[in-house]
Amino acid sequence: MEEIKRLKITDKNGEVTAYDIISTFYWIKTNKNYIIYTDNNKNEDDNLNIYASIYNPNDLTKLDDITTQEEWLEVEKRINNIINSRGEIHDKLAGNIE
Repeated sequence: MEEIKRLKITDKNGEVTAYDIISTFYWIKTNKNYIIYTDNNKNEDDNLNIYASIYNPNDLTKLDDITTQEEWLEVEKRINNIINSRGEIHDKLAGNIE
């Protein structure tokens, strides 16, 4: 079984939330690192909440927003690849990108 890596994010009120890291990747086109993660909660459609951000691999304390449509399309492509390669999470991941 694959080891689950954790990410802890502190919000502006000082509250810490733990997330499971689904995947990370570097995209040479933008020269940026991206992280895909989940809080393991489900939305009203019973799908797993999935989030994605830009990150510095040497400092996971600060995540940046993905701001371009091109970047979101690449993230969605990566998520679809994960869904297709990990059939057991297909139903949980389908269609939940924020």
